Amino acid sequence: MILPVNSTTQRRKADHIRICLDEDVNFRQTTNGLERYRFQHCCLPELDRSEIDLGSSFLGKYLGAPLLISSMTGGTDLAKTINYRLAEVAQQYKLAMGVGSQRVAVENPQLADTFAVRSLCPNILLFANLGAVQLNYDYGLDQCRRVVELLEADALILHLNPLQECIQPQGDTNFKGLLDKINILCYKLSVPVIAKEVGNGISATMAQRLINAGVSAIDVAGAGGTSWAKVEGERASDAVVQQLGKTFADWGIPTAECITSIRAIAPNIPLIASGGLRNGLEVAKAIALGADIAGLAMPFLKAANESADALDSLVQLLIAEITTVLFCTGNATLSQLKKSDCLQHN
Repeated sequence: MILPVNSTTQRRKADHIRICLDEDVNFRQTTNGLERYRFQHCCLPELDRSEIDLGSSFLGKYLGAPLLISSMTGGTDLAKTINYRLAEVAQQYKLAMGVGSQRVAVENPQLADTFAVRSLCPNILLFANLGAVQLNYDYGLDQCRRVVELLEADALILHLNPLQECIQPQGDTNFKGLLDKINILCYKLSVPVIAKEVGNGISATMAQRLINAGVSAIDVAGAGGTSWAKVEGERASDAVVQQLGKTFADWGIPTAECITSIRAIAPNIPLIASGGLRNGLEVAKAIALGADIAGLAMPFLKAANESADALDSLVQLLIAEITTVLFCTGNATLSQLKKSDCLQHN
């Protein structure tokens, strides 16, 4: 049985879904930076479009397309419906998937089934998720193991969200000494650890420090999509916090800049591009810039909230868009796209 939405964490989860679906929470001026790039068109691709292969692997697992259903939600009845629909479409198309922060399930084990999707997607690449800052608030290896086991996950995302925590009412803002704790966790946990921002980006300098600490992959989650400063400002009743959300609504490093700067200093780290990606053309640009796979959240959230059919249509469209980019640039595979020089800076 799902309990009423009465805990602070549960209410926050419900608020996040409602605000993201009903309010304008996009960055106001900052973009993901991908509009500054364009593909050079190939008028004679010498390809059969039907033979184009979008298959790839990430952290040792096969993907039918280079798509990650980014971490979003859990902990409420609506979140359960959304996660189950996402899991089913991920299994059908062999996509990767992350769930929202599982802290609420640690606090209230009766909510675990709102995250527990593995039975619906037995073969996909599936990511558990906790806030890294919780390692400074009585969380440790045991809680990390618990959320991985609950999900039967292939890896654990540790999300980094200092700006969100600053603006979130009763946010957790002690980030001191976290890198050493992440380092210990990386070497003691049985699954890979992925470092992920939540929409303000990871710089090359921080990426290098995280890699040195032992993380196995990085999700840049750059600026240009959903502004969690705006989301938390919308939730707040305090006028100061509301203004903080407005002031920092455009804070962060654009996604394209994150990809190129991190890839320049770490050519081999498994890299996820996310942050404001809205279609398959942007996914293809992110891959051409050096990402291995691309994560989307808002498009999947809106489609999953609407219906399973809407979600299926979205995935078909994304795949068709990526395939069209490969065809019209003369590349038969994602590997060829990454090695080509068909993406140009405007």
